[in-house]
Amino acid sequence: MKSAFNALGLCLTMAISTTVIGQSTNLKNENSGIVKINRNQIRVETVLTKEEQDALTPEEVLESLRAGNERFVRSDLTARDHSFQIRESADAQFPKAIVLSCVDSRVPVEDVFDKGIGDIFVARVAGNFVNDDILGSMEFATKVAGAKLILVLGHENCGAIHAAIDGAELGNITKMLTNIKPAITISNVSQGPKNSKNRLFVHEVSENNVRIAMEQIVKHSELIKTMVENGEIDIKGAVYDMDTGVVNFIN
Repeated sequence: MKSAFNALGLCLTMAISTTVIGQSTNLKNENSGIVKINRNQIRVETVLTKEEQDALTPEEVLESLRAGNERFVRSDLTARDHSFQIRESADAQFPKAIVLSCVDSRVPVEDVFDKGIGDIFVARVAGNFVNDDILGSMEFATKVAGAKLILVLGHENCGAIHAAIDGAELGNITKMLTNIKPAITISNVSQGPKNSKNRLFVHEVSENNVRIAMEQIVKHSELIKTMVENGEIDIKGAVYDMDTGVVNFIN
């Protein structure tokens, strides 16, 4: 069983980009297309260890995500040697958190929080809603792999939210969008038409969709509920602003 979990972790890790983020003094060989990295500019080569993960609290992990997002907004991403980190994390992984995000290509979760290989699990589904598969992934991330925080991350201008509001029907998308309907039903604060052209209404639905997902996690997972009650982990929600890059956390 342990080897199966490690294999799953390796697959997740290898899916992350292996591009090293360099600084302005990096040199590019125009003939070969190879970017030469100044090794002195690499600030992170190692990955999180079990001892470091065990020492973290949910509050510290949340603050780490906040700080990382501030660096992302400033375009001050940490320089990492991803190739080295891949080799370092090949045998095991001890991430800080699991983030449930939308599939939207404009929400690069690791970059948004300035995190590298081995730092966070990322689960993605259009509209960032919760289902049995997502819950199982969260249980693996927390109970098995030791992550200390679950973050449900919605975003502005979400196509799935727009489609659900407008009642789009197309193949399996129709059934998928029913998961967002409860958030539409309870969104009654914003003024104006209840369609996807009303940006305030879309924002309200996006926030409520995150809140509902947070509620469903503890409602449908006894494992996670118990861990939250014991203070081992925490669950937070947030909405990513595409105009600014800022992640606004929900109280």
